[in-house]
Amino acid sequence: MSGQQTILKVEGLTKQFGGVAAVHDVSFEVKEGEIFAVIGPNGAGKTTLFNMITGVLPVTTGKVYFKDRELTGLKPYQIAALGVTRTFQNLEVFSNMTVIENVMTGAHLRMNTGILRAGFRFPSVVREEVNIMEKAMECLKLVGIEHLAYERAVTLPYGNQRLLEIARAYVSEPELIFLDEPLAGLNSEETRKWINVILKMRENGMTFVFVEHDIEAVMSISDRIVVLDNGIKIGEGTPEEIYENPKVVAAYLGEEEEDAVSC
Repeated sequence: MSGQQTILKVEGLTKQFGGVAAVHDVSFEVKEGEIFAVIGPNGAGKTTLFNMITGVLPVTTGKVYFKDRELTGLKPYQIAALGVTRTFQNLEVFSNMTVIENVMTGAHLRMNTGILRAGFRFPSVVREEVNIMEKAMECLKLVGIEHLAYERAVTLPYGNQRLLEIARAYVSEPELIFLDEPLAGLNSEETRKWINVILKMRENGMTFVFVEHDIEAVMSISDRIVVLDNGIKIGEGTPEEIYENPKVVAAYLGEEEEDAVSC
């Protein structure tokens, strides 16, 4: 990864709630094509960090750059329009829509159709809808659930809804996707499917940053890892370097000692 360009730069991010710093002076860089993980014990500040980077929460101090473009202070939809999408801890699907319609909603930032043109159903509007539907189907094929395209999304098993979520984040053709605890609630088979999808997308040039508690999965898929504890970065490096870092073992991996041995 050393020869690749930096796609995300986080400089000294701090978030204070009253007098408490949920995240304090956190910095790191992510290279193009990396699978980059953020880990730490419960309450370490991982989701707060994600929310600052993606514009959900305002930053107290610090800066965020995406390909040399500063993101600090931008709204989530503005950040998404630049090529950065995300998923959230709590899985949400539009229950009154089919699977493919759910995916198509993720492409709205790339649509050129205005309200007036859409209302009159001009040929250009129809062509754009067809193009988006074709793109959505391609994304469903990539995650392996194209055969469920016209089922109601709410009827899908939980694991397939997680795959739908990735397809919806991918359809807008972003360059960077943030995933917030994407493996939560998945069994071992569903986790393997998810890992295979992420690796396949990375082969297509996608970059991922994700928060996750499944240490075995993190160690198996990540190129590099940042570790937070009480809002402070206590480690950064490859899975091997993180595994051998005594601060990390004491703060986080020590809680999963039996699992860590098998990683």
